[in-house]
Amino acid sequence: MIDFFTLVTVMLIAMGLFFMIVGSIGLIRLPDLYTRAHASGKCDTLGQAMILLGLIVYEGFTFDAVKLLMLIIFLYVMSPTATHAIVRAAHILKYHAWKPGEDRQ
Repeated sequence: MIDFFTLVTVMLIAMGLFFMIVGSIGLIRLPDLYTRAHASGKCDTLGQAMILLGLIVYEGFTFDAVKLLMLIIFLYVMSPTATHAIVRAAHILKYHAWKPGEDRQ
């Protein structure tokens, strides 16, 4: 019989993997840098946090779980900041967004 914590762990890791896969598909399928950055920034941050949260539930309340929680906080601060910096640099360099009817780059 599967206990409750194992079930929660499996569900969190599965949802995290789902978001990571959706972000990867968005990175491949979307037309320009701005939409690709949006898809990868949002989905990868959420997917990584859910996977780490599943590992926290699996580990229990230990010092390793506290370190994983600190890693989640670090990811939630640094990933959007890095995505914003990349998109801002593209905007400063006058990289224009894709418009319907144009070829994809």
